[in-house]
Amino acid sequence: MIRVENLEKYYGDIHALKGIDFEIDDGEIVGFLGANGAGKSTTLKIMTGFLAPSAGNVFIDDLNIQDHSLDIREQIGYLPEMNPLYGEMRVYDYLEFISQIRGIDAGEFKTALDRVVEQCGLHDVIHLPISACSKGYKQRVGLSAAILHDPRVLIFDEPVSGLDPNQIVEIRNLIRELGQQKMVIISSHILQEIEATVDRIVIIDHGEIVANGTSQELMAGFMGRTQLTLDVKYADEDSLAALTNSVDEIEVANIEMVDGRSILSIEYAREVDPREAIFDYAKNSGWAILEMTQNQVLLEDVFRGLTGEGGGDE
Repeated sequence: MIRVENLEKYYGDIHALKGIDFEIDDGEIVGFLGANGAGKSTTLKIMTGFLAPSAGNVFIDDLNIQDHSLDIREQIGYLPEMNPLYGEMRVYDYLEFISQIRGIDAGEFKTALDRVVEQCGLHDVIHLPISACSKGYKQRVGLSAAILHDPRVLIFDEPVSGLDPNQIVEIRNLIRELGQQKMVIISSHILQEIEATVDRIVIIDHGEIVANGTSQELMAGFMGRTQLTLDVKYADEDSLAALTNSVDEIEVANIEMVDGRSILSIEYAREVDPREAIFDYAKNSGWAILEMTQNQVLLEDVFRGLTGEGGGDE
């Protein structure tokens, strides 16, 4: 388990992290979201040992980042947003270089190399210069370097940035596969990708955690009341006025007349579902229902509602 406990970071007078707390369990993929300047990159850099916190700590089981930085770094694979590759090196040579930095001996390197080449699909480029690889393959090389030492924790900052839709799906599937056995944290601005990939979402805003839960939990909590749009014909004033008295627990927020049709905006509590009763009332009142749409809250709506504009460095 990873535990981030009361983490704070100051850059001079700027209070970038304000005592944040969250946890990640084994086999869990967590999305870490926030606007620019919210504190995402600062948090990830502290978790990976690149920055020291001003207060608080990060634990992997009983080890903490302040007293056991090297031990924790050995358990982490990190892919930063700016993929640090050497274009003049062949893919094979680069991965061999990373293995030497990680202290992997020659015999273990062969096994590790075969594993990451298979996982990341590098067979076609393993002997090419990195500069000759496409953006998608360069990202796979960076992922391979991050997982070469078979770390327990994977931290990816914008792992699909700049990739085409097919490449995004490939990287998403790889992350899901890795997440079955490892702890994975992903920071990304592509909200649809986060929603499709992760098990849980943590949102940070101005150095504070403002949400923590599954996408369904966040959207349900944000929505408050369900909104329903009803597009009907042949609805007279009396039957429109009687709707709220005939169907329990609904409120008609607005009625708009468009080309002989009535557009109703209806609200009701999340825990009830009066759509069948509304349909029966409309049928009995002689209405012709052209459309009934339950408005969906998107992760983007939640994100925009919870976060302000970023201000300052991350």
